[in-house]
Amino acid sequence: MHKALLLIVIPLLSYGFWLSEEFKGIAAGVSIFLFGMLSLEQGFKAFTGGTLERILQKTTNTTWKSFGFGFLSASLMQSSSLVSVITISFLSAGLLDLVAGIGIVFGSNLGTTTGAWLIAGLGLKVDIATYAMPLLIFGVLCVFQSSKQLKGIGYILTGLGFLLLGIHYMKESFEHFESTINLAEYAMSGVKGLFIYTALGIIATIIMQSSHATMLLTITAVSVHQITYDNALALAIGANVGTTITAIIAALGANIQGKRLAGSHLLINLSTGILALIFIKQFGVAVDIISNNLGIADADHAMKLATFHSLFNLTGIILFFPFINQQVALLEKIFIEKRSNIFKPKYLDLSSMDFPETVVESVRLESIHLYENAVHVILHTFGFHKRDLQKNDLLKQLIEQNKHAIEYNIDAGYEKRIKGIYSAIIAFISQAGFTWEMTQSSKLSWLREANKHIVEAIKDTKHLQKNWVRARSSTNQIRITEYNKIAYQIVLHIQKIETFRHEIEGNELPLLSLDALKTSIKNDDMQMNRAIETLIRERKISPETGSSLINDGAYMRSIKKNLLKAAETLFLHGNISNTDVEQQLSLNETEINNVIHTMDTQ
Repeated sequence: MHKALLLIVIPLLSYGFWLSEEFKGIAAGVSIFLFGMLSLEQGFKAFTGGTLERILQKTTNTTWKSFGFGFLSASLMQSSSLVSVITISFLSAGLLDLVAGIGIVFGSNLGTTTGAWLIAGLGLKVDIATYAMPLLIFGVLCVFQSSKQLKGIGYILTGLGFLLLGIHYMKESFEHFESTINLAEYAMSGVKGLFIYTALGIIATIIMQSSHATMLLTITAVSVHQITYDNALALAIGANVGTTITAIIAALGANIQGKRLAGSHLLINLSTGILALIFIKQFGVAVDIISNNLGIADADHAMKLATFHSLFNLTGIILFFPFINQQVALLEKIFIEKRSNIFKPKYLDLSSMDFPETVVESVRLESIHLYENAVHVILHTFGFHKRDLQKNDLLKQLIEQNKHAIEYNIDAGYEKRIKGIYSAIIAFISQAGFTWEMTQSSKLSWLREANKHIVEAIKDTKHLQKNWVRARSSTNQIRITEYNKIAYQIVLHIQKIETFRHEIEGNELPLLSLDALKTSIKNDDMQMNRAIETLIRERKISPETGSSLINDGAYMRSIKKNLLKAAETLFLHGNISNTDVEQQLSLNETEINNVIHTMDTQ
């Protein structure tokens, strides 16, 4: 809650406490209920160390599966806001696309209405306080266990216990509240009442950061006739619109995709709310018909309110769900990604810190982003573009044909494309609050090393650039040819890594390609050194030129090794299904040396 809002709420609550004892009970009920929701969230987060992320990836590959995931998760967690925040985190990390994210929002909107049914159908008709006590006792016992899973179960049990206890306090207090203030006296009919109570529903939900809490207040109040049924319908509409504020707040620190999803959530709920306001009478008639068929008494306004809550959300889904692609197109026009002269991170989102596997995937995708920028810098240093990598048999010819001076400012390229992203990745990893026993911590350690290899490749390229540029203006054609070979080997190596990468992403297992790349680095270096020794011996180049070539050959080898080590972590270790097989079958350092020795003796 914002501090300015807090300064307004505290005096109002204090006045309410002075005005009525029953108001204390209502406020305490809401507080206990909200604390129960926080405990539930804490409990479910204990199971997000990979499990939720894997379920998400398997159950969101179609729009209808995304809808189902949203419905089930909101029904279990009893918080559409939490589902929205989680979805924004996953979307920002690149685990979801926007279509899947919007599908989850639709599902969570319907899933969250199950809470109203539970409150109206069970919470107000059963002495739920008797059920709350065992849940709290067993929950607290589990919370004090060392096992993360048991702690998670404990938080879920205590959360459910507090939810039930909060409902009990509110129900009891509202039943006696009429002796102090009869809120029904402030009922408003017609269009005026509809808009005012909708606005009150929005404000209450924004303050409490929970549409469930607003619905709880509304259902308990209407059940004891403290507010009218018509005004309760308006409050439900307002709660549905107000719940989007949590997603909007979460999206403030997210990337452009996260902002688009928050915009979609607002657009869906606002459109559904406007639709419900316009056709409020028709919805009322439909609720009466459904209630009669379900055996709900005409005077049971609490159950009828739950029916209305589900009905208008379902209507919004039926009307707007088929147009998800059109929504995506609209949101992409509204939320346009601003391009800066300085490249910035695309996948790092602080809201994902509660989800370890999501943090790992965010860092991996951002590291790939860094790798692609590094490849751009290295290729431009030698006068190439990324599109040239597709010209398989023409790379050497392109180098020989390009006789113009290449004056690429590698320092400027580093500042523009590398420095900001690399710094952000290291800072992001440092903020991840994982213990080093966790699997995700070792993955982050690998990714940190991969980023170091990428930066080292850029530094080696800078060292190599000076002599390479100078050699191209030389009158010694042999010297030009040898330096062209260095450039060719680096570009060819990048091309082979790209092939390796595409095979991995196509779920193939290019182990031989990986081993061939590892072997070729050492083999090419040995052959180059022998060729230089021959040129010096035959006096085709001076010893000074030869020593420069040997040093620059070492930089070439370092560039290739660093790029390959980074690629192995980013593209192979990132593919879980291939990692174990790769570890068993790929060659180690000793085996690579044996292969090279065998090649030399043949």
